[in-house]
This record gives sequence, C-alpha cells and structure tokens, in this order.
Amino acid sequence: MDIWTYQSVEYVTVAGEAWLASASEYPRSMRALWESRPWASTVLPCGRAFDVINMPSLFGRRVLDELWSSGPGCGPVAAFRGRTLLFVQPGAAPRLRTLLAWEEWARDVPPLLCHGQGDAVTVPPVQRMVDAPDSPGLGGGRWIVAPDSREPWLPGAAVVLWACVRAARSEPRASAEPAAAGRPGAVEEPDEALSPAPGA
Repeated sequence: MDIWTYQSVEYVTVAGEAWLASASEYPRSMRALWESRPWASTVLPCGRAFDVINMPSLFGRRVLDELWSSGPGCGPVAAFRGRTLLFVQPGAAPRLRTLLAWEEWARDVPPLLCHGQGDAVTVPPVQRMVDAPDSPGLGGGRWIVAPDSREPWLPGAAVVLWACVRAARSEPRASAEPAAAGRPGAVEEPDEALSPAPGA
C-alpha cells in the first residue's frame, strides 16, 4: 500500500476523532467544534494523548518508508506547510531530543522539532475534500495517515530514532544516480543492537 496516495487518509474516523479530542482538556467541546466546522484545522496540546515529531517533508517521507518497510509501521501522520508531523507516544519527544543530542551516529539526522508537554500543534481538518489544494495562506494541512482508532499504536523514541538514522544514511544510496558517481562509500550502518524490536 502506498500511504502517500491512499484516498482514505483525507478523512478521520469517528474513533479517530475521539482519540484526537482526548488530547484536549475539553474533549466534548472539541467534538462539537468539529461537528460544526469539519473543514477547519485546530490546535491541540501535546503530552496527553500524543507527542509530535516535526520534520522536513522529504526527510519525513523517507522516515515513513523506513517505518513501513523495515519497522513496525506508524501511527497517525499529517502534512502541514511543507513539514511532516509524526504522532508518537506521549513522552517520546523529550526522549528523542535527548537521544539525538547524545548518540554520536544521530549527527546524520537533520534538525527535528520535538513537540511534547507544554507544546501545541496544528492538526489538519477531520474532513477534507480530496481535491482541495493545500493553500499556504490557509495552512490547513492534510492527513497522510489519518487517526482511525480510539487507541492508535504510536511509535516510541527508540523506534523513531532508528527510522531517522536509517533514513538519513540511506539518502546517498537513494540518489546514487550517474551524477553521484565518485561520492564516498556508504556510511557504516548502526549496530544491530540499536534496532528496536517492533512495538518498542
């Protein structure tokens, strides 16, 4: 399945709405807002139902490819103003920030924004017309993988770190066209012990 063209990503299920609303201090009010304005983006706090890892769009695509092809998959994912928003376990954002600063091999990963407790993120509308453009002025964004469960599986910091490192180090190989001839050889892969088991 190509998660980048899968049509159902444009819509959040009723169960997915309940999960998103649980991030708010006033879930019922949030559900009422979506009922009256399903096409509007909203701002939700991190730290309660989820944290969010905010990364450049192209790098985010490679991370998702890694999560789906080599790892356990992912939870909800959104695109917003040229960025990829990966929803992760509560508490994973500060943990990932620490791991990226501490692990030497994480230097290959581009700067990421790790939104956790005390932060808030703009989430796409719960409904979106398939042909609606992503207007920079409106900034509504869209779901790549929409929430579809009251308790979606969310990756932890170790899973995301592993996928980020693999994605960063696969970039030279992915662009190894004739124009790339003569580049240095591939960087040594992370130690096998660093690859988390599914569900980590």
